[in-house]
Amino acid sequence: MIGALRTPEQQTVTVFGGSGFLGRYVVSLLAQRGYRVLVATRNPNPTYFLPMGKVGQVYAIQANLRYPDSVAQAVARADHVVNLVGILHENSRQTFDAIQAKAPAMIAEAARKAVSMIHVSAIGADPDSESAYGRSKAEGEAALLNVRPDAVILRPSLLFGPGDNSFNRFAALARMLPVLPLAGAETRFQPVYAGDVAGAIVRAVDGAVPGGRAYELGGPEIRTLRQLMEYVLAITERRRVIVPLPTPLARAQGTVLGLLDRLTLGLLPDEIVMTHDQAVMLEQDNVVSESALREGRTLEGIGITPTTVEAVVPGYLLRFRKTGQFDLKRQAASGNTPDLLAPESGGAGSDFHPERASGPAVGQSSSR
Repeated sequence: MIGALRTPEQQTVTVFGGSGFLGRYVVSLLAQRGYRVLVATRNPNPTYFLPMGKVGQVYAIQANLRYPDSVAQAVARADHVVNLVGILHENSRQTFDAIQAKAPAMIAEAARKAVSMIHVSAIGADPDSESAYGRSKAEGEAALLNVRPDAVILRPSLLFGPGDNSFNRFAALARMLPVLPLAGAETRFQPVYAGDVAGAIVRAVDGAVPGGRAYELGGPEIRTLRQLMEYVLAITERRRVIVPLPTPLARAQGTVLGLLDRLTLGLLPDEIVMTHDQAVMLEQDNVVSESALREGRTLEGIGITPTTVEAVVPGYLLRFRKTGQFDLKRQAASGNTPDLLAPESGGAGSDFHPERASGPAVGQSSSR
């Protein structure tokens, strides 16, 4: 089968969780690369994926990890399989044990004929973790490698990008609350751009990433959770009081909010929901390990230069400002042409990048 594979156009990639936040980046990049993509999701919506590829290139199919037959059908003709499915907290139907500990091996068993198996786990996967989330991630990795010793495992830190559940959540909380009680305020994170993680996945599908190893994917900077929240406040131009919570109080907050979420049948706003297990996770740093750095099991080791938070996040957080994304008074007061459209830099502090513009600068012809 491997010898018969020639070009991406001749190969099919099944992506479990392809309709999620990271999945949309992965499906789009795979389609750009030329692969045929089968998106395995619980609620397939064919029209959702049409803009991501040519006619017939991306196809959605119903698959549920609680039903092995649907999984087997989804991978029956797959040359490569990507598993992106994961949950941050449990509910009556989705548990850490079923989704994160057992599902990876089940998918691998059904996809034994596939050339490659790529699994997205998380930094913090640890069989000895006090967090059920961290333990289930580690159990899933171990079970997967028992079935597919050549599997590629990717462990990203905190993901960011338009539509994320991290920076958008921070900004929404800042809009809702005058005081921000912060669990794990001094915990360190290494935010990584979802597009970079998707690039690593596509390289693994291409066969450019050696299997049988766990790669830890982080961005170029390490910041505490408090520093990330302060950055969001600066971008959204909001002044809020940040109150770091001591560990016992943070755990109590998680217990109460998790209970309220269950009692209200999930009616609490997503922005404020936190569980006891998540509070426990926030006690551990979420950064690339020294061993991964030494062994080259990183984005740089794969050949990808990590994208900075500053290059992406401001563009999708402007809507959280009091005056929204379109501040007419500020634009009128400045009287300046946006740097992206200006024929020359506005000064040392400007963000002059004409190469990113969709057209010629103001006063210039399109031939330049």
